[in-house]
Amino acid sequence: MPDARVPRSLRRAQELFVASNSVRLLINGREAFPEMLAAIHGAKHSVLLEMYWFDSDRVGRTFAAALIEAARRGVKVAVIYDAIGSLGASPEMFDELRAAGAHVLEYNPVAPWRRRFRLARLTRRDHRKILLVDGTLGFTGGVNLANQWGPEEEEGGGGWRDDMIRVEGPVVDGFLRCFAGAWQRQAGELPEFVAEALAAPEPQPVRTEGHRVQVVGEAGIGGRHAMGSNYLVAIYRADRRVWIKNSYFVPDRRVVRALRRAARRGVDVRVIVPGESDVPVTAWASRHVWGRLMRSGVRIYQWTRGILHSKTAVVDGNWSTIGTFNLDHLSLRMNLEVNVTVLDEDFGARMEHSFMSDLGQCVEVEPRGFRFRSLGDRLLELIAYRFRKFL
Repeated sequence: MPDARVPRSLRRAQELFVASNSVRLLINGREAFPEMLAAIHGAKHSVLLEMYWFDSDRVGRTFAAALIEAARRGVKVAVIYDAIGSLGASPEMFDELRAAGAHVLEYNPVAPWRRRFRLARLTRRDHRKILLVDGTLGFTGGVNLANQWGPEEEEGGGGWRDDMIRVEGPVVDGFLRCFAGAWQRQAGELPEFVAEALAAPEPQPVRTEGHRVQVVGEAGIGGRHAMGSNYLVAIYRADRRVWIKNSYFVPDRRVVRALRRAARRGVDVRVIVPGESDVPVTAWASRHVWGRLMRSGVRIYQWTRGILHSKTAVVDGNWSTIGTFNLDHLSLRMNLEVNVTVLDEDFGARMEHSFMSDLGQCVEVEPRGFRFRSLGDRLLELIAYRFRKFL
């Protein structure tokens, strides 16, 4: 029987969970970077990296050095970096990777002199952050390879708050398909070793236990639709809790409607958003929808410890998602994104613990005070929201 709370348009949303996987939540670059570097250093056959922001600062150079060392010892290495996200990176760093034998691809380069260049492509970015090692171990989340994600106490570290997930098991084939799709969309022909991996994926160890996991986003446009639909279905099905952390929270009408309906039927709906944003105009657009949400019982909290860049959610303590997907127009309609969804109460409990820990570093938005904000603020919010498709 279909859940009557889920609109008909969403009842065909596919949930293709794969069993027998191991997953682990990684908090901030402090936990994610050592795990990712260890995976590259331990690679035996292949390393695939798809990264929106691959800088040439201390963090970026550390990863470039690890990739170069892997390529020189015979590991097959392929890298996709986004031209806009990595705009400030040194081209010489990528040349060094190529010289070491790595395949390197710039996604949608800013090159108006090229015959096939289209201005519309500038808004279509590869926003994914994927590392796949030996076809068996994968990482994704919001963490980019830049100093902003380094620990604050280290020189140059920005201490941005973010989450990654480490996944080991058969579901990581989804990361391979994401990577291959992005490469083919940009360059056509795949590197030979990637094509071979697609044709004959790495055999996975047999596990008697493990998590049910889904990688969403491998089908380009279809993947974006699937991410949005799965998010909405989880909210509509919620019985107890919907807890969301989102760095660029500019939801469309469908998401606003789902959150309001959940709150009205007694679900504990909480959203953590940045108090300080690296894209201030997005923060203005986000505030345009807060009033409607809070009037329905949604509670909104602002992070107070620097920049929040996380994109996670946990529903009823057993449906969790981590990835690159923001609840905004670019993620829903334009960018290449990827999310990992986990069905598991133990992992859900870990996610809820992390959420509550973060909540202790937040300030709740007080509905009455927000209602009496200035007319100028309201106007800025409205204008920013009207232009949300370009943020």
